[in-house]
Amino acid sequence: MVNATTGHPLRGKGREGGVVTGSLALTVVLNGLTLAALYFLVACGFSLIFGLMRTVNMAHGSLYLIGAYVGYAVFEPLYDQDVWWAWYAGIAAGVAAAAVFGVAMQAVLLGWMQGQELRQALVTIGISIIVADQLLAVFGGTSRQFFAPDAIFGSTELPIAGRYPTFRLFQIGVAVMVGLALWLLLARTRLGLMIRAGVDDRAMLTALGVNVPLVSLAVFALGAGLAGLGGVIGATAQPVAQGVDARFLLTSLVVVIVGGMGSIPGTAIGAILVGVAEQVGQALFPTYSVILTFAIMAAVLALRPQGILGRPA
Repeated sequence: MVNATTGHPLRGKGREGGVVTGSLALTVVLNGLTLAALYFLVACGFSLIFGLMRTVNMAHGSLYLIGAYVGYAVFEPLYDQDVWWAWYAGIAAGVAAAAVFGVAMQAVLLGWMQGQELRQALVTIGISIIVADQLLAVFGGTSRQFFAPDAIFGSTELPIAGRYPTFRLFQIGVAVMVGLALWLLLARTRLGLMIRAGVDDRAMLTALGVNVPLVSLAVFALGAGLAGLGGVIGATAQPVAQGVDARFLLTSLVVVIVGGMGSIPGTAIGAILVGVAEQVGQALFPTYSVILTFAIMAAVLALRPQGILGRPA
């Protein structure tokens, strides 16, 4: 059996006579939660851009790649010099690069296409292809991976599960903090009020004197920066390589559809369902595990088309 989060085999620990024991079951659930944390970091940015701003950004997976590769380009020389803050510099560079690229994309291309979903989708698909080719030309096809700082490296002893990678637990903590910060931003700040008002009535918000294009740029920068953060976190947990952009774009779509567009708590629920289902599927029937994820999406669409916590259209 293979751990889909780390790519390492589960060496029979927790199995007795072909029966899954409590230790292995807890490990699978923890793997699902850590994977869900990564999915949430990437998907909540997609939820902000697609769900709240109604901008179809099919290049969201490319923002993940940009964050990972640019962050690595900053991290690698510093790590070679044994600089203790190399990983933190990589995070800052990855988030900043993804945010700047996202703002440029919104300002130059997507801003004047507001409401033209098909055009936005086609343009951003083209951007994703160009970005993937350019990153391949610069960094090649070799997988790259960050090394976490000593403080969050190694393993932690947990009840029943035994020793578990500390960085995986840190991953969950980052996702929780990001989720709380986003909820406070949208529900308790003036910027959040403007964002929600712009979704409901963009013309009225403009008439009240609010610079709606500037608010849109701020939201796009935030959503793109979160994708870049996910890129660095994800590339620390497992190597990053060409092609993962499509995986994270598809996963973000599924998470947002399941949780509800524009809902941060809904995105968290969707990420947990998808992440845990993916790991349980890998443990029980690895060949057909992907079916479980799409079965969840199909059930939600059939019973509640707007998503678990989404608002009716």
